[in-house]
Amino acid sequence: MHQPFYKDLVRGEYKLPWTRLHGLKDYYGMVEVLRAFPKVRQTFNLVPSMLVQLDEYARGEADDPFLRLAVKPAEELTEAEKQFLTRYFFQANVDHLINRYPRYAELYNTRSRAWDTQDYRDLQVLSQLAWFDEFFIAGNALARKGRDFTPEDQAEMARQQLDILGRVIPVYREFAATGQIEISTTPFYHPILPLVCDSDIAAISHPHVPLPARFRYPEDAREQLRRARVYMEKTLGIAPRGLWPSEGSVSDEALTLAAECGFEWFATDNGVLGRTLGRDAGVVETYRPYEWRQSMKGIFRDHYLSDLVGFTYSKMGAEQAADHLMARILENAGGRDALVPVILDGENAWEYFPESGREFLRQLYQRLSDTPGVRAVTVSEALERHTATPLSGIFPGSWISSNFDVWIGFDEDNLAWEYLRRAREAYDKYSAKIDSESRAMAYEELLIAEGSDWCWWYGPHHDSANRVEFDQLYRDHLSNVYRLLGQPAPVELSRPILKLTSAEHNVPPSGAISPRLDGEVTSYFEWLGAGEYAVDQRQGAMHGRRSGLQMLRYGASESHLFLRFDFDPVPEWSTLEIRVKTADDEIRLRPGAYAAARVAEAAVPLGNDRSIQFQISLWLDGIPVESLPVDGWLRVEIPVANWRV
Repeated sequence: MHQPFYKDLVRGEYKLPWTRLHGLKDYYGMVEVLRAFPKVRQTFNLVPSMLVQLDEYARGEADDPFLRLAVKPAEELTEAEKQFLTRYFFQANVDHLINRYPRYAELYNTRSRAWDTQDYRDLQVLSQLAWFDEFFIAGNALARKGRDFTPEDQAEMARQQLDILGRVIPVYREFAATGQIEISTTPFYHPILPLVCDSDIAAISHPHVPLPARFRYPEDAREQLRRARVYMEKTLGIAPRGLWPSEGSVSDEALTLAAECGFEWFATDNGVLGRTLGRDAGVVETYRPYEWRQSMKGIFRDHYLSDLVGFTYSKMGAEQAADHLMARILENAGGRDALVPVILDGENAWEYFPESGREFLRQLYQRLSDTPGVRAVTVSEALERHTATPLSGIFPGSWISSNFDVWIGFDEDNLAWEYLRRAREAYDKYSAKIDSESRAMAYEELLIAEGSDWCWWYGPHHDSANRVEFDQLYRDHLSNVYRLLGQPAPVELSRPILKLTSAEHNVPPSGAISPRLDGEVTSYFEWLGAGEYAVDQRQGAMHGRRSGLQMLRYGASESHLFLRFDFDPVPEWSTLEIRVKTADDEIRLRPGAYAAARVAEAAVPLGNDRSIQFQISLWLDGIPVESLPVDGWLRVEIPVANWRV
């Protein structure tokens, strides 16, 4: 089970709700369903950074603006909050989450119409109930009520969320203590370990792939592994023996570090096994354990069977799907004493099953319990029963195409790695000069930025309604590194890494201007002839991350570039820094260097050029919150004395 680290450490706020929502829907029930099937033993892989978030939610200490908005009295919602609700609170599987509740489906189908207060309150409640685990929906009074919720219902919904989230970690601890489940883990913040060790290794998996400047920090990889093992033992009471490297990503260097940190076995995909052996890895090769360099045991998942569960069985009836899987297992084993590794995503697949796939799992577990000659065992139990085949090395790759193309090699990915490398080098240069608390937090932000999830959404491989938010959060983590180091964050971190299309509105200047800079809209005519750049309010809508900028007006006299910023709401001027970047320079206008009251107005001296290209970035508390334009440059022709409107 895995979720990205959604918390901004500096602000203490969660930027997306997915850890909480999957914590409500999946993690408790995935283990609890085994209580009825004591013969079925399983291995669950838990990522430490996900558990850190779940624990904070369970203690009621997580600052989650999505949850705050879900429980806010509907009568008090602002227009902006109503728009936020209708944009984000339908981000759920339509067939199995939204359509399960008739009122939720009704709201979904009328979301473009005018709503009353009751409509918004019903959305606030149903958008949360839809994610409740099946064990907590059965007999749930709010689910039975279905509509016309009250403020008291909202409060009860919030109370139930805390109750469910508070049960997740204890149920894993309980089942691990009995031995019915084994818990393995992943490097702490889910990095692609081989790339953190040495990003150039991607060229072995995919020769001639374009790569960024080399990122090589095996000490960070070791720290991610060490922290994971320590945290899991402290939290769950058992030190994990096994490692699922993030996305099944392996290399000889990464496995060496894992073995040195005390891990006894690893798992990855049989595509990697095939490239290691130099031939296709069929069932004969896949259905056995291996021993890598006499240091770690390894198993290689049956890619085909695992993907049947993850991507195909949701389209079949539960009994039919369970029968099909059991038939494939028995047929592939062929009467041999075989180890059949089926390994898949712990949460995302189940959104596509009716009732989170629980009936499919019950049907499958019943067959595993009743079928002679078949035993569902943990990985460690399997390794004790089977002799391992030696491996002298491992081919570097992941479960996806046995390479690292999802995370490196495309323009967006490579730019993300370049920014990470620069931040890591800045840490090496400045960390000794700051206090220990800031140094520790800066390093934590670097480890978070090394996580795989950011580059998962860069490049052409994947799409999401939240790609913009992921991009912003990644750049925020890197900006926080510089801020904690006491250094200005590079201006490029104010601009999206994603190649975005924008609904921007830009009208170039039509004449010379010479406004009075007082922070007030003194006269309509003083900015007559200025260019107008209207900010695309649809982009980068991470909750609470916009500056409030509505319009930039810009123009020039013979000697100065003039800028006017119109905000709604007006920001706290003492925290706002305006940066103006030209092809040759960057001008930083801190509070006091620009006029600010109703609007912000600034003047930048010009040189001898007759035209200027520039970009604007706005920074609040040292973090970039706006960049203009989204792509490219704004341009001003410097007027001469006889230039007229």
